[in-house]
Amino acid sequence: MEKELKVNAIKNGTVIDRIPSNVLFKVISILGLQNCENQITFGMNLDSKKLGKKAIIKVTDRFFTSDEVNRIALIAPMAKLNIIRDYEVVEKRNVEVPEIVENIIKCINPRCITNHENIHTKFRQVSSDPVEMQCYYCEKLIVQEHFEMVNN
Repeated sequence: MEKELKVNAIKNGTVIDRIPSNVLFKVISILGLQNCENQITFGMNLDSKKLGKKAIIKVTDRFFTSDEVNRIALIAPMAKLNIIRDYEVVEKRNVEVPEIVENIIKCINPRCITNHENIHTKFRQVSSDPVEMQCYYCEKLIVQEHFEMVNN
């Protein structure tokens, strides 16, 4: 069987793999990659044994903060990060949905205090499959498909 390289290798940076294809552009948006000046390569609807179809993002010379990794985990909880240095994968790690999330997602309850006062949002994880979070202030449950990111 002949192997085919569909996306070029990068010298240094981060590869976000195992992104469900339907959330690729959401991941790009929550990371602000549309405004990034680094070289970015992404592929969509690539064959995947685990997901059927997946997306991948490669960002040259960029390594993500824990806040950014938490954002990825909320949108694509099966994603995997590969850290690349000198064309070699030096670290592989799965993203993990944090138990507590602060100032990353908005509460969808229009009466929640976080939507009327200058208070950072705070949620606790209720379920990881599907991802479901509960607001610390009003106790509203929010499932992954309704997550709206806080603009920082």
